[in-house]
Amino acid sequence: MFYLSTRGNNKKLTSSQAIIKGICEDGGLYVPSEFPNILDNLSELINLNYSQLSLFILDKFLVDFSKEELETCISNAYDSKFDTIDISPISKVGDNFFLELYHGPTLAFKDMALTIMPHLLKKSIEKSNLNKDVIILTATSGDTGKAALEGFKDLDGIKIIVFFPEDGVSDIQKLQMKTQEGKNTYVFGINGNFDDAQTGVKNIFNNKDFNDELKNHNYLLSSANSINIGRLLPQIIYYFHSYLSLVKKNEINLYDKINFVIPTGNFGNILAGFYAKTMGLPINKLICASNDNNILYDFFTTGVYDKNRNLKLTTSPSMDILISSNLERLLFELCNRDFNILNTLIHDLNTKGVYEISDSMKNNLSDFYAEYANSKEVEATIKKVFENHNYLIDTHTAVAYCAYEKYKKNTLDNSKTVIISTASPYKFSKDVLKSIDCDFDICDDFEIINYLSKLSHTQVPKAIEKLKFSKVIHKDIYEKENLIDAIKKVLF
Repeated sequence: MFYLSTRGNNKKLTSSQAIIKGICEDGGLYVPSEFPNILDNLSELINLNYSQLSLFILDKFLVDFSKEELETCISNAYDSKFDTIDISPISKVGDNFFLELYHGPTLAFKDMALTIMPHLLKKSIEKSNLNKDVIILTATSGDTGKAALEGFKDLDGIKIIVFFPEDGVSDIQKLQMKTQEGKNTYVFGINGNFDDAQTGVKNIFNNKDFNDELKNHNYLLSSANSINIGRLLPQIIYYFHSYLSLVKKNEINLYDKINFVIPTGNFGNILAGFYAKTMGLPINKLICASNDNNILYDFFTTGVYDKNRNLKLTTSPSMDILISSNLERLLFELCNRDFNILNTLIHDLNTKGVYEISDSMKNNLSDFYAEYANSKEVEATIKKVFENHNYLIDTHTAVAYCAYEKYKKNTLDNSKTVIISTASPYKFSKDVLKSIDCDFDICDDFEIINYLSKLSHTQVPKAIEKLKFSKVIHKDIYEKENLIDAIKKVLF
């Protein structure tokens, strides 16, 4: 098992080398040289807990790590920082199943990978005898930033710098990042959207002169976004864990096919599901759920990816994205790993803002189905689920649930389905409360949170309560063209 670039350079890296580099020198993304098939092992995995299952799966990909090294990384990640022993519990709500991926320290699904990735990176640095400080450079649409900051804080030999759209995240997401403590953590707002932040970070990785300057100061860039294979691989685990949980609860029989509905922005979460299916997990459809920024819906229904449109700011800000970075990894598989085809598509995207895949590639999209939900539908969905089932969901999960209802209506498919619930409703309390009680007249965020708790008879997460008394530390805002200036301020 080694790792290679989607764009075709001939370098073959070990997993630890790929985790350190984050993004390939040619601008491509690292992918595994092959996918292990573990369909025949499923019966042996049913009674494994989350940590044990993590070891089984990661051991297939991170082959230059010893089992002892992986066990250490896993035990440091999936521990008491999660508020449930199950790590990623499934709640049955009516006839539906919600996979709750928000029980970690920052209340979002990014914790599932960003609690372990820092330990994988630290171990990779040790294994490579790297005598440089690693700079983690990350763009975030809201959740990755806080999860990465929390995961990497106070780790020796590593600094983390996060850029986020100042006016493109929820108030709670912003507060989570701006109050982040840690001797090695740095947060900057930008005047722009997430795509601006992500493009800026990618350009920095590809800026040879600046990277040479960093090397002269004994620094090396890496990433905590899902463009880093060390971020992506741990996300495969919860697909297997949720499936096996349903088997254990006698909700399905082993080898029954089920659907997953995934609220999707940068395409990392749903790509992990595709990887799980490639490894043999019995998945029928991966339902890609988009918000008003329905560029992925258009892609899956027409084969055309066109970013030439205005980004809409919605109540599900973590999905307000027009350049879905991880889609490149799917394209690589759709064209049967022909990097010449892939490079042509990326060139068209960079020069024209649009590409269309071939008919043969379109035929390879049969694992997917796409739907989208607008903001009014999201609001109505939150209200309906709460009133019918007394169950509170956030805006992103509502996008997924609404998309699933459309899927059922259009296909009449009654397969058991898992809806990926990506964030605590308390991270988006104002919009959630507006959905279930549009007449409230409160402006203060924490008063809104307390009212939501009282109305829903649910407990405010401790991580949210703590924010009320946290000091804002990071106040700087930069223009999207000046991200290097922010980095230099931190490092030089």
